[in-house]
Amino acid sequence: MNKVRDYLQLVKLSLSIMVVFSSVMSFVLTPGFERYETKWVWVLLLFAGGMLVTGSANAINQVVERDTDAMMKRTGKRPIASGRMSPQEGWAFAIITGALGVFILGYFFNLLSAGLAAFSLFLYAFIYTPMKKVSSMAVLMGAVPGALPCLIGWTAGEDQLSTGGWVLFALQFLWQFPHFWAIAWIAHTDYSTAGFKLLPADKGPTKFTALQTVIYSLLLFPITVMPYFTGMTTYEGTTGLISVVLIVLANIFMLMRCITLYVKMDVSSARKVMFGSYLYLPVVLLALLMSKS
Repeated sequence: MNKVRDYLQLVKLSLSIMVVFSSVMSFVLTPGFERYETKWVWVLLLFAGGMLVTGSANAINQVVERDTDAMMKRTGKRPIASGRMSPQEGWAFAIITGALGVFILGYFFNLLSAGLAAFSLFLYAFIYTPMKKVSSMAVLMGAVPGALPCLIGWTAGEDQLSTGGWVLFALQFLWQFPHFWAIAWIAHTDYSTAGFKLLPADKGPTKFTALQTVIYSLLLFPITVMPYFTGMTTYEGTTGLISVVLIVLANIFMLMRCITLYVKMDVSSARKVMFGSYLYLPVVLLALLMSKS
């Protein structure tokens, strides 16, 4: 059981599930999803492929950052950082799961979704991960593989990159900034000790950082209503109206939490932004699914 627990930590299970959830939701939102007869089978296949690729990226992240992980309280007990698992075992696990995940996407869905998954894995593991010690621009770079699961799910269902996929990509791309900066605010001391540069201001948590969370939460307003104007979803009927109300309320909720952080400038407010962002994304995606055309 201890070994199983170590592997679950290696893949960052809760984070991986959240990432793959957005991919599955994007897949279900595609018009092409209707052509599948046994829909739950294809959802499970996409979920499995996504979990394997995401788990691989997280494993590589922990192999590469094992020394810095060991320096931080929040990551010091990870299996490789603590010495319970060797880097070689981590690499072997990452290679096998990454290859299997890309294979599942390519074989059961299409080469485009498999290629995007492989590209996302490369960006996260080999560009974003080492860049975290170089520049705060790493957050911008990391937001790309963080949003690519939406495109992976969309192309799995549609076999092409089209407007709906890019709208969902933009949603998850913008959402990550207030989400991640809230985490970086809370863990600033740990991150600074490890040499990570993740906040937009060199001086750490500042008004500028808080203002950035407000700006990005405002940018989410137009992005979240675009599906209604591109034909992905409808605002007609009871479910359509409810979905619009839910999305507007979710945006107001997120914005108010970011404004509170800007006013109070404390860890408690940053924690509320972080937990609020965890709630925000599934609410918006489920609301879009309610009103699917």
